[in-house]
Amino acid sequence: MPSMIALLRTFSWQDLRHHPWRSAAAVVAVMLGVALAFAVHVINASALDEFSQAVRAVNGQPDLELRAMQGSLPEALYERLATDPQVARASPLLELSAVAQAVDTPGTTPPVRTPLRVLGADALLLPPMAPALMPRPWAGADRYALFAPATVFLNTAALQALGLPTVGPQGDKDRGNPLPTVLLITGLQQRVLVQVAGTVAAGGAPLAVMDIGAAQDLFGRQGALTRIDLQLQPGTDTAAWQRTLRAEPGWPANAVFAQPGDAAQRISNLSRAYRVNLTVLALVALFTGAFLVFSVLALSVAQRGPQFALLAVLGATPRQRLLLVLAESAALGLLGSVLGIALGTALAATALQLLGGDLGGGYFAGVQPALQWSAPAALMYGALGVAAALAGGWWPARAAQQLPPAQTLKGLGTAASQADRGTLGLALLAGGALLALAPPVGGVPLAAYVAIGLLLVGGIALLPWGMARLLAALQPLAARHTLPLLALERARRMRGSAAIAVGGVVASLSLAVALTVMVASFRGSVTQWLDAVLPSPLYVRSALSTSGTTGTEAALLPAGFPEAVAQLPGVERVQALRASPVQLVPTLPALAVLSRPLGDNPAQSLPLVGEPLSVPAGRVAVYISEAVVDLYGVRPGMEWPALSESFRPLALDGQAPPAIFYIAGVWRDYARQSGAVAMDRAAWLRLTGDPRTSDLALWPREGTDTAALQAAIRNVAATHAGRTAAATGGATGSGDHSEALVEFASSRAIRERSLRIFDRSFAVTYWLQAVAIGIGLFGVAASFSAQVLARRKEFGLLAHLGLTRRQILTVVAGEGAAWTAVGAAAGVLLGLAVSVVLVHVVNPQSFHWTMDLAVPGGRLLGLCAAVVVSGTVTAWLAGRAAAGKDAVMAVKEDW
Repeated sequence: MPSMIALLRTFSWQDLRHHPWRSAAAVVAVMLGVALAFAVHVINASALDEFSQAVRAVNGQPDLELRAMQGSLPEALYERLATDPQVARASPLLELSAVAQAVDTPGTTPPVRTPLRVLGADALLLPPMAPALMPRPWAGADRYALFAPATVFLNTAALQALGLPTVGPQGDKDRGNPLPTVLLITGLQQRVLVQVAGTVAAGGAPLAVMDIGAAQDLFGRQGALTRIDLQLQPGTDTAAWQRTLRAEPGWPANAVFAQPGDAAQRISNLSRAYRVNLTVLALVALFTGAFLVFSVLALSVAQRGPQFALLAVLGATPRQRLLLVLAESAALGLLGSVLGIALGTALAATALQLLGGDLGGGYFAGVQPALQWSAPAALMYGALGVAAALAGGWWPARAAQQLPPAQTLKGLGTAASQADRGTLGLALLAGGALLALAPPVGGVPLAAYVAIGLLLVGGIALLPWGMARLLAALQPLAARHTLPLLALERARRMRGSAAIAVGGVVASLSLAVALTVMVASFRGSVTQWLDAVLPSPLYVRSALSTSGTTGTEAALLPAGFPEAVAQLPGVERVQALRASPVQLVPTLPALAVLSRPLGDNPAQSLPLVGEPLSVPAGRVAVYISEAVVDLYGVRPGMEWPALSESFRPLALDGQAPPAIFYIAGVWRDYARQSGAVAMDRAAWLRLTGDPRTSDLALWPREGTDTAALQAAIRNVAATHAGRTAAATGGATGSGDHSEALVEFASSRAIRERSLRIFDRSFAVTYWLQAVAIGIGLFGVAASFSAQVLARRKEFGLLAHLGLTRRQILTVVAGEGAAWTAVGAAAGVLLGLAVSVVLVHVVNPQSFHWTMDLAVPGGRLLGLCAAVVVSGTVTAWLAGRAAAGKDAVMAVKEDW
C-alpha cells in the first residue's frame, strides 16, 4: 500500500501535471453524469416528501377514510357511522375545487387568480382528527367566525398566491380595517364572495377551510359529503368491521374505504416509472463518461508504455501495474463524484426554486418543496461515479498489466489480436434478449434496462469478431491497391485495438440511434393519435380549465349550454364531451370516464387497437385505454363488475337500471397514464342524468366567420352565467361580458401546441446524443493517438520503404474510415435492437401505452455518415504526428 501511494504521488502525478486538460475532461464527464442523476433524485425526493406532508396535514390522523367511487356520499351515512359502537370519532368533510381572486387588493392589477381547494369541515372535530386544519381566527375577526357563513381560513400558500397579508386585523387597533374579501368561482354559473377570517397551519397547495354546514349552504351541496374520516375504537378488527358494513342492507355499493397514506402512495406509484426513466436518462451521461475515462487512460497508458515497461523491469508485478491504473481511474471517479454531488445539489436547489417540484411529468405541479438532501443517496450516486470510472479504466489497466516489457522498451508496439469466436458477446446478446421478455418489477422495467445494458456490452464484445469477418470479406477488393490493403490488413490484424478504439463510437451511436428511433416512433404515434381524438375544427371549454381546475366540477359547462350553442347560426354540428374521475381502487389513481358520441362505429371516434367486439344484449359497451389493461387486469370480451358498482347508486335513484359494462375494445390514450374508459354519451346520460360537459367539439358551417361565431358563443356563456347569478342571492354574477367565461382552441392549434410540448420534453435526448457521440469521437482520437505513439517505428519503416508523408496519412485515415465504418454499422444494428426494447418493452411497462415502430432512415443515414467522416478526419489528424521526423528517426534505435 505505501509503495502504491508513492507511485501515485510520483509516477501518476507527473503525468497529470503534463496533461491536466485530458484528465479534467474525464473528471467533468463523470461530474456531469453524477450531477444530473443526483439532481433528478433530490428534486423528486423533495417533491414527493412535500406532497406526502401536505396530504398528511390535510387528511389528518384517521384510521380510515370513506369516499365514493364517483360523486358524493349521502349525509345519512355519516349519522350511521358516527353512532357505530366501533367508531370513536367520525369527521365529515366536503371538498370542492374553485378559482379564487382577491377583491380590491391594493397594488394588484389585474387581480391574481389562483386554483384553490376548499374544504368544509366540522371545527369541533378537527383538533383530534386533523389539527393542521384547525382554523386560527385573527384577533380582529368575530369570535364565532369558525361557524360563520361565507367565511374561510386560508393557509400560507393561498394567502401568498392571492397577494393577501399573512397577518389580518388585530383587534381594536385595526378596527377600521375590514377583513379581506375573496371571490370564489366554482363554475360558469356560481361565483360567491367570502371573507377571510384567519389562517390554517396546513402546508402544500393553496387551501381554504370553512364550516361544513356553511359550505353546503353556500355551494348548494346540502346533504352531500366528499369523505368521512374515521377513528376506530382500540382493538377493532378493521377488515372484519368493513365486511360487516358492506353486508348491511342499504350500504352504498360505490362507497370505498381507503388508508390515510393511499393518496401519497398513489402519486408515488404513478410517478415512479417517470422518475426512474429520468434517472436512467441522466445515467446515460455517466455511461458515456465511463468511455471518456477509458479513452483518457488508454491514451495515457500508451504514452507511458516505456515507463510502465521500466517499472516492470525494476520489479513492479503485473498486478501492481493493474492496481496502479485502477487507482488512477478511481481517483478521477472520486473527484468527479464529489464535484458531481455538489453540482447536483446546486442544480436541484435551483430547479426547486425556479420550477418547483415538477420536472415535466405533471405529477407535482404546484408543489414548492424544500430541498431534501440525503447522505445515503449522495454516497450511492458517488459510488456510481467511482464505479463508472473503474469500469472505464479496467481495459487500460489490463493493457498495462499485459504489457510486454522488452517489446515495449524497443518501441515495437503490441502483438496482433488472437482469434475471437465471439462466444461471450453472443451469450450477452442472448441474455439481453431473454431479459427483454421479463415482466416489470413494481411497475418499473428493471429487467428491460438490464437487457439494454447487456445488448450494448454484448455488441461491443462482438466487435473484434465482427470486424475480422467484415474486413476479411473486404480484403479481395483492396488486393490490388497497396495503401487500402495496408489499411485493411492493419485494421484486421489489430482488430482488438480497433474494437477498443471504436467501442465508444459503437456505444454512443447505438444510444443515439435508439433514442432517435424511439422519439420518432413516439412522435409519429402521438401525431396519429391527435388526428383521431381531434376530429372537429374548433373546441370550446370553460375558461376555468386553464386555472388549475381541469377535470373538476368547477370546469364543467352547465346543462343546456351545448343545446344553446347548437342553435346558433353558423354551427353545423356540436358534440358534447365529458370527463369524470372514478376511484375504483384506493391504491390506484382515479380512472377517467370519458363520455362522447360513439355511434355504431367507435373506430371513427377512438384510436382503437384492433377491431371492436360486438356487444351482447343488455350490456353497455365501454372501451378501455391500454393503461387500464395493465393496471386493472381486464381484457376485451370481459364484463367489469367494479365499474358497474360505481354507477349502481346513481342508477338506483330511479334514473336507470343498474348497468353491466362490457369491454368491447382497447384504445390508445397518450394523455392519461392512470387509465381511461370511454362510453357513448347516451349511455352516460341514461346512467347519471348529468348533462354537464367538459368540452364542446364544434363544426362550423362553411363560410362562417369564426370570430363572429366565437363572440356569439361568449354571449351564450354570459347569458347562462347571468341567469343563475340573478337568481342567486349570494352570488356576485355581475354579468361582466368582458370577462372570458369560455375559451376556444382550434384542432390545429392544439396539435401544434401538443407537438411543441413533446419536442421540448425530448430536447434533452438530442443533447445527450450529441454529447455521447462527441465522447465517442474523442475516444477514437485518443485511441488513434495511442496507436500512433506505439507504431512510430512502423511508420518510420514505411517512410524508409518509400512511402510519402501523404501516403502514410492516407493509410492512417483509411484505417480510421474502416474502423468507424464498421463501428457505425455495428452501432446502427445495435441501436435498432435497443430501440425495439425501448419502444415495445420499456414504454409499455413504464407508461402503459404502445406505439408503432418508425425508423427514420434518412436521419440515421446522415448520422452514420457524419460519424464516419468525423472518425476519418479524427484519425487523419491524430496520425499527422506519425509522418514526422520523429517517426523516421525512431528506426535508428534498432540500428
